[in-house]
Amino acid sequence: MPEAPDDGEQAKPAQPRRRQARGERRIAQLLEAAAGVFCRSGYTAASTNAIAREAGVSPGTLYQFFPNKEAIAVELGGRLMQRWRETHGAAFDALDPALPLDELLNSVLDPLIEFNCENPAFAVLMHGSEIPGRITEEHDAVHSALLERVEGILGDFLPDAGPAELKRTANMTFCVVKAGLELILAYEGDERNAYKAELKALVYRYLSPLFDETSRPGRTPIHTP
Repeated sequence: MPEAPDDGEQAKPAQPRRRQARGERRIAQLLEAAAGVFCRSGYTAASTNAIAREAGVSPGTLYQFFPNKEAIAVELGGRLMQRWRETHGAAFDALDPALPLDELLNSVLDPLIEFNCENPAFAVLMHGSEIPGRITEEHDAVHSALLERVEGILGDFLPDAGPAELKRTANMTFCVVKAGLELILAYEGDERNAYKAELKALVYRYLSPLFDETSRPGRTPIHTP
């Protein structure tokens, strides 16, 4: 009867979709396991066998999806990099230049600190000496774009500063934040929160003498007798 072949034909497309969904879940499972192994052992010391054990699968299952450790790192790094872009973009898009400097810093630093704390593998994959080149090249490109954006923001607040001064200020701010993040990630609980506060205070003390609060966009000068 014609009905039976039609039913069979309608059922066929669902099978690849189910397989694809299972495959995506397995990939996510392997990437989560890799993130844990990379954080504990570092990229160089990590192995595909350790990642498979962490994921609770056989090495053969892992090799169905990734040919080697580098491929795992590239996929994990790419996904983390996309989340990092979205975090930075959201932080800068929500930036209100009329805010006081301390609130301005909170609006930028809080989401970035939160991202790094929630994704410790990001720091491992972005800054290690043996990391695959594709990851570090992409990181460097995004870093350069963000540095230019910070220079532009500083230029709005420091109209009399030249390009060299703006570049130095932006570079120094980036270096301070990067070093502070390493300390924050090294601690947990109350001590981590204390280092978060220290980083914000350090950046504030560095930038506040450079900012003329009365001339910033949206600020009203305060006249004192």
